[in-house]
Amino acid sequence: MRSFIIGRFQPFHKGHLQVVREILKKSESIIIGIGSAQYSHTLRDPFTAGERHLMISRSLEAEHITNFYLVPIEDVNSNPLWVAHVQALTPKFDAVYSNNPLVKRLFYEAGYSVFSVNLLNREKWSGTIIREKIIRGDRWQDDVPKQVAEIIEEIDGVSRMRDLTRTDAINGHTAP
Repeated sequence: MRSFIIGRFQPFHKGHLQVVREILKKSESIIIGIGSAQYSHTLRDPFTAGERHLMISRSLEAEHITNFYLVPIEDVNSNPLWVAHVQALTPKFDAVYSNNPLVKRLFYEAGYSVFSVNLLNREKWSGTIIREKIIRGDRWQDDVPKQVAEIIEEIDGVSRMRDLTRTDAINGHTAP
């Protein structure tokens, strides 16, 4: 059985790694969809699809996990078309893992077996929390695999994220 999971992975963290391990206990292989692949350089989505691909692949390879496929998936902004869009981009899969109610519903209606994932240490291992820590200058490196921290440093991701918090607004108005 091959399973599918999708996430933005902004950034890929230890919770994601644990979810992949859990899915692979029940599946021969896993397809990891890198969602919202068209977005980068925003506070919500600071990393490119290529950077996220590198974060995930290096992290999994360091754990000796080789039975995975990474597929960047851009948003189509049409729920009725989304499952077909995913199917067109990925190898065939049998099961879907997600906690997102919309993702679960869409794949269920398309005839897939859909399962929830057990989120671990959510108060620490959340992309939103980790991005906030990076911006504030708090210690975030322990929340991500070592390879992810190295990539964020390599691409100057900390400075990128802090730059994204700045504005060119003057007295509440954007400067020309």
